[in-house]
Amino acid sequence: MAFRAFRAHSVSHGSSFVERVSEEPLPSKATQSTVTFIYQANIGGFWRKVTVLWCKNLMNHSLLVSVDSVSGDLHYNCKIDVKPWHFWSKRGYKSFDVDGAPVELYWDLRSAKFSGSPDPSSDYYIALVSDEEMALLLGDYHKKAYKRTKAKPGMVEAMLLIKKENVFAKKSFSTKACFDEKKKESDIVVESSTTGPKDPEMWISIDGIVLIHVKNLQWKFRGNQTVMVNKQPVQVLWDVHDWLFNHSSAGHGLFIFKPGPAEVETEKEGSMQDGFDSDGGSSSGYYSTRSNAPPEFCLFLYCFKLE
Repeated sequence: MAFRAFRAHSVSHGSSFVERVSEEPLPSKATQSTVTFIYQANIGGFWRKVTVLWCKNLMNHSLLVSVDSVSGDLHYNCKIDVKPWHFWSKRGYKSFDVDGAPVELYWDLRSAKFSGSPDPSSDYYIALVSDEEMALLLGDYHKKAYKRTKAKPGMVEAMLLIKKENVFAKKSFSTKACFDEKKKESDIVVESSTTGPKDPEMWISIDGIVLIHVKNLQWKFRGNQTVMVNKQPVQVLWDVHDWLFNHSSAGHGLFIFKPGPAEVETEKEGSMQDGFDSDGGSSSGYYSTRSNAPPEFCLFLYCFKLE
């Protein structure tokens, strides 16, 4: 099935900064919901991977910003408590060195609005400044961010490569993602019926329209389909084996959304499935930092069913 081959190649294709998401550890139920954004940003004169992790559980709500070294073997982290004991901590500033170069992080979450997800939906900014340039700017308070940081716009904008979200629910799982160049955000909802007298079914809708309806899910728990979103093709892949056959609390469904038409598999590509070449050696397929290949965005949605 093409599903496993896609996971091996799509994550790494187009950028040297995108790691194998499927190899990263999954959260426990105590973690509750998390959202991870992986960007490619110009910091200190080099393209680097910047990871922005929002995490929320019953006791804590935090933000972790991590900048990789050029070699990728070092991670420079800065943690922010979104729900601190003192209200003033929701607006702050921290500085740290990345490969010896100073980097400044500014944030203002005092008026941030949240709509169920760990990351805010509006009225905030997170600004990462390097060499007096805006390396990464998140949120909608752009004017306030530039006024406070006194930074100038970067020569190139940071690019979002991956969004990875862990969602906990009973039947309906929702998230948002941008699939077009106009950065129009689409609403994504995955609904399922895996218990009861009827055969298991699953529905995947985007912007309120059901684009995928899978009947007899017990036989089609893995699959892929290309749908049209705003006249643009988007590949949708799913693996819900654990929903049906793994009754432990760690069982989850995995959904991947990737803009662009489905890749045509060739005989050569078939020999590279799962990230291994014909000799059994590892084949990462990663591009160098000087690659001209444009990064490709992927959304990874991990859906954990609550009892």
